[in-house]
Amino acid sequence: MAVFTPIELEEIKPWISQDFKIGQACEIRGIHGGIENSNFFLDTIKDGEKQEYVLTIFERLTAEQLPFYLELMRHLANKGVPVPKPIENNQGEILFSLKGKPAAIVSKLPGLSRMQPEARHCALVGEMLAKMHLAGSDFNMFQGNLRSLHWWKETIPSVQPHLDSTQLELINSELDAQIAFFGSNDYAALPSGPSHCDLFRDNVLFDADDQLGGFFDFYFAGTDKWLFDLAVTVNDWCINLATGELDTSRYEAMMSSYQSVRQLKQEEVRSWQLMLRAAALRFWVSRLWDYYLPRD
Repeated sequence: MAVFTPIELEEIKPWISQDFKIGQACEIRGIHGGIENSNFFLDTIKDGEKQEYVLTIFERLTAEQLPFYLELMRHLANKGVPVPKPIENNQGEILFSLKGKPAAIVSKLPGLSRMQPEARHCALVGEMLAKMHLAGSDFNMFQGNLRSLHWWKETIPSVQPHLDSTQLELINSELDAQIAFFGSNDYAALPSGPSHCDLFRDNVLFDADDQLGGFFDFYFAGTDKWLFDLAVTVNDWCINLATGELDTSRYEAMMSSYQSVRQLKQEEVRSWQLMLRAAALRFWVSRLWDYYLPRD
């Protein structure tokens, strides 16, 4: 269970009642999964009706970094993109302190994740991802992707002692290729803006009618190339896990639906293979880091 900082219902009841207009807290449950933050389902009763929220206590991100993520979610929600919307307290604040750590409450989206997606799911995700990119184009805050090239360059040396010679050669050669790619004219010309940067299958929900319920877990988001965001998503949603190859039907569904909203530019088409590799490298590095250098 992803609960590094436990909290009990009796601890939170007075805070919710006094500081918010969302009713009285009646249940809090730790959420399984995830490795970054302490997450809880928070249920309240208001005017006799049950309401559902998600409470997050942030374990790594700082109070200085968090306004970008929370304000981005609020911006996208106000634009009609189905994402969790931060809940204000009575003072209009959306970032709080709980047990000495930053915390936030957001609305709970409907549905469940589809861990074995079909082409129709990929089409819905691709279309909404493009809509999300365009909706965020006028967001006025900037924060770079904290897990981009600078982080790869810092982190790869720390995991190198745990790799065999073949892995070492691959990770070092790919890092060199990405350094060159990031310094290219094509890379500089790629459209950019707020990006989710972690839109894996478990960060998307579908409702009972198999319609898109929404995107969540924006706490790896950053201002980055939109093509990187698309590559991260394709690398997870469209992969045949048995072979490691792209599944043609899912891949074509996602790419065509994305481009029905935002057509890729020529420099994006030229950069696509290197960007798929960049997305793969980002998550290989983070998985190596989490596996060999885990937190207590």
